[in-house]
Amino acid sequence: MLRVGYPATLASELFADFPAEVELISLPAELDHGVEIDVWIPDPYPTRAMRIVPHLCGVRLVLSLMAGTEWIPDAMGPHVTICNARGAHNISTAEWTLSAILSMLKYYPLYSDVQRSGEWKQRFKASAHYVATTGDTRPLYPPVMLEELTGKSVLLIGYGSIGKEIERMLSPFHVEITRVARNARSQPIVHAVGQLDGLLPHAQVIVLILPSTPESRKLIGADQFALMQQGALLVNAARGPIVDTNALVAALNARKIRAALDVTDPEPLPMGHPLWSCPNLLITPHVAGSSPQFAVRALQVVADELRRYLAGEPLRNVVQAAV
Repeated sequence: MLRVGYPATLASELFADFPAEVELISLPAELDHGVEIDVWIPDPYPTRAMRIVPHLCGVRLVLSLMAGTEWIPDAMGPHVTICNARGAHNISTAEWTLSAILSMLKYYPLYSDVQRSGEWKQRFKASAHYVATTGDTRPLYPPVMLEELTGKSVLLIGYGSIGKEIERMLSPFHVEITRVARNARSQPIVHAVGQLDGLLPHAQVIVLILPSTPESRKLIGADQFALMQQGALLVNAARGPIVDTNALVAALNARKIRAALDVTDPEPLPMGHPLWSCPNLLITPHVAGSSPQFAVRALQVVADELRRYLAGEPLRNVVQAAV
């Protein structure tokens, strides 16, 4: 019998499709004694998960509920196989990304302020906002009250399963998609990340959905912001450290770009941090994957990996193979 430890906070009905050969071991967040398990499903919140690591014995396989597993290798060591939940968060994160793009292009933050003001005529601030953001000073009538996504050029940096789902959701808007990943590919055309600086000046919307690695840290910094179009929209649904925060604050305060962030660096973003008061910015507190289907889909991925493990088949989502 394969002993699988899981967070006690997860409802038991979520494990209905797990293989019969599995013995489920509920692990409370305040675990204070040693527990022998073969497979560990960590709590989605790393700080909670790391508290019980010293009490886990015999772990050979970690099946994360998250796409990101940055903290797990250091916590568990090289002799443990680690899998992420690739595919589990595609829909929720892609929907957040699409919503964030539309919210910024339709000026929802500005119109939220108009609503709170209770003064209809404040809607005309949108025209001045459009000019200041885009630098488009043409005499336009009727006044511009929002922008369109349809037809815009979108630079998709990261082309894993979530990136592909974002592309699928963007397709009805007939945007011009340019894809970037670690390595170039031909079908469909994907550019190598080394070509990024040459692609940035042509993008009106820039979406970050790539893993956090030493290579991707501060991939977007002052030099990259300087290359962006006036009014380009940066959307980060990946990890905060991919963007140089000081450079981001400077670019926003200079009104060179606008941004929508679900992740920040540091995170949680402290009270009083300069990002909170930057113009042309929408922040959500790392919630893009947190729909009611989060655990359902993630545990379906875990159950499939367990069936493969028991059958001696290759695992799908290995991010670290045991040595």
